[in-house]
Amino acid sequence: MTPEEARRDHREMLWFLAINAAFGMAIGVVVAAALVWFDLSGLGTHVSRSQMPMLSFAMMAVPLAFTFGGAVTASAIMLMPYERKTRS
Repeated sequence: MTPEEARRDHREMLWFLAINAAFGMAIGVVVAAALVWFDLSGLGTHVSRSQMPMLSFAMMAVPLAFTFGGAVTASAIMLMPYERKTRS
């Protein structure tokens, strides 16, 4: 494998992981929004009545986004479609 091929391969792998991380973070934000929207255990009511509802939502959404982003990225690493490239 030439150095240019290795660089291209690494860029492809990093893009693959970045896309999966972004997808997982989006899922985390959607889960947080669903918790507020469906008012599970009065969570939506508490958030809407707080003095700073966006901060309350962010304090819930950011950890969920990081957790889901990490989980999806970890599963992407385990299932990475990587083929061994050797010279024939």
